[in-house]
Amino acid sequence: MSDLPQPDASLFGDIAPKFAQLTDEVLFADLWQRPALSPRERSLVTVAALVALYRPQQLPFHLSRALDNGLRHDELAEAITHLAFYAGWPCAASALPLLRAATASAA
Repeated sequence: MSDLPQPDASLFGDIAPKFAQLTDEVLFADLWQRPALSPRERSLVTVAALVALYRPQQLPFHLSRALDNGLRHDELAEAITHLAFYAGWPCAASALPLLRAATASAA
């Protein structure tokens, strides 16, 4: 497993232990480690999907992870701006304060 931050399985491990196990062992230990996409590319794809689907609970973790994986604030802001036209203005506008918070935490 990489040294990158992992989601806090304790948030749901007590009520859905198999879900927590699959998150750790399949999603992050397998899928995120596959060589066809770099972690940076996977982060960009993941952030785009979460913005487009309006998933504000998962977005802060993945924005922080994207910054850790080498995406810059300006690249993420540009991706979110681009998504405004494809996923909707409210989805993008809701993601921007989360990006601000993730960037501030990373500083």
